[in-house]
Amino acid sequence: RQSFDVWLSATLPADLYVRAARGGDSGFFSADEQSRISGIPGIASVRFRRERSLLLDPQLPPVILLARPIDARTAKHRLPMIGPAWVPPPGAPPPVWISEVMRDLYHLRTGQRIELPLAGKRVPFTVAGVWRDYARQSGAVVIERALYARLTGDTRADDAAIRLAPGTSAATVEQALRNRFPDSGIEISDSSSIRARSLRIFDRTFAVTYALEAVAILIGLFGVSVSFSAQAAARRSEFGMLRHVGMTRGEIAAMLGMEGLLMSALAAGFGLILGWVMSLVLIFVVNRQSFHWSMELHMPWLPLAVIAAALIVLAGLTAVLSGRRAMGSDVLQAVKEDW
Repeated sequence: RQSFDVWLSATLPADLYVRAARGGDSGFFSADEQSRISGIPGIASVRFRRERSLLLDPQLPPVILLARPIDARTAKHRLPMIGPAWVPPPGAPPPVWISEVMRDLYHLRTGQRIELPLAGKRVPFTVAGVWRDYARQSGAVVIERALYARLTGDTRADDAAIRLAPGTSAATVEQALRNRFPDSGIEISDSSSIRARSLRIFDRTFAVTYALEAVAILIGLFGVSVSFSAQAAARRSEFGMLRHVGMTRGEIAAMLGMEGLLMSALAAGFGLILGWVMSLVLIFVVNRQSFHWSMELHMPWLPLAVIAAALIVLAGLTAVLSGRRAMGSDVLQAVKEDW
């Protein structure tokens, strides 16, 4: 979730995002409409983007071509890059930036030359970097928009990223956009709502994971209860002898609680180590092989410490409660049974 949140922050730098939704996926902003958007008062800057599908290999799904304003020297500030960006030397084909999925599916690397089918011909480019993309599972490639327009003659745009001037209200600009496009059905969203909606979908997707964690905790506590109940039943004579020599019920309870705390602390330690190893496998092996995505490893130290401490305390209490019946046994009867 932390990696996804960081990625959202990197990919949503603007204040407002406007998409030409009229006509479904075929909607676009013409050059005249782009000028009308740029001329709205209160807009400090606007970046338009063109999106289309490219079939590079009949055996693989089409990749998404994203034509947007970008420069090889500032690409690392425009995209969530993985590793350093590379500036092609003079005379090399123009740069493009590919997603991790595209890199893995097409076995590409930074500095390699590729060809993209544009305007009915295959145009050479240089892979200038790899960026992290959690939105497109078939792969994506970014190209400088001015270069794309020059090669294809396509100056249309599918969406716009708008930065507001200081002191300008997003609601004011949104109303101005709707007034200028009253019948187009454009979609307008601010970056905070997109981020909140995306994280909400993410949390809903992984809600079953949290439910499974709760079930695992309940099963673990049940196992502690059964284990200590069995031990208490088997140690009735021991408890009786301890009571016979003067040990109080409270001291026996403290002994059981200490045993429960020590055992649960040992189990929590093993669990944390095993969970850490499993997280490494899931993040750096399973996730890469299944989705071709990379993520950063973020250790939530405070939540882990709180949960581990809570589980240790609960296990200790469970051990004490499970041994109450044995502590209440008749001392003489327990010792007599041992003989």
